[in-house]
Amino acid sequence: MTDACQVDFYVLDDSALTAEQLACRLAMMAWEQGHKIAVLTETTDLANKLDELMWDYPAGRFLPHSAQPGDTRAPVIIGKSDMPIPGDREVIINLTHTAISEPDRFKRLLEIVPGSPSQRTASRHKFRSYREQGLNPVSHPIGKRPD
Repeated sequence: MTDACQVDFYVLDDSALTAEQLACRLAMMAWEQGHKIAVLTETTDLANKLDELMWDYPAGRFLPHSAQPGDTRAPVIIGKSDMPIPGDREVIINLTHTAISEPDRFKRLLEIVPGSPSQRTASRHKFRSYREQGLNPVSHPIGKRPD
């Protein structure tokens, strides 16, 4: 991409939504705006959990998605961090512990910061990594929202 990637950190408080719930909401909003999304996870178990959650979260909504390796037809794809990200993905939701390499390939990069202070160290490293790459990450505090 020619424009710099917009990087947003969504900081959950301890009583907030889970990272998976927020990832679903963010993916829904991006899809409704016409974007193609990739959601990256650390484990296959988490990818499977997101796959199940996207069938009916937010409540009563279905988000067209695929967690099948190599299936890039769906507007939202879910996979582990080692998944090659197709070039048509504009928005990346990163649920991994590491920064996305080559963030300038994407229009938006959404990072979800866990509510537990002990789990925030990785997010701090990612924030610094993006800054070192010349990006200007922005933080957004997220509190509990009704379903």
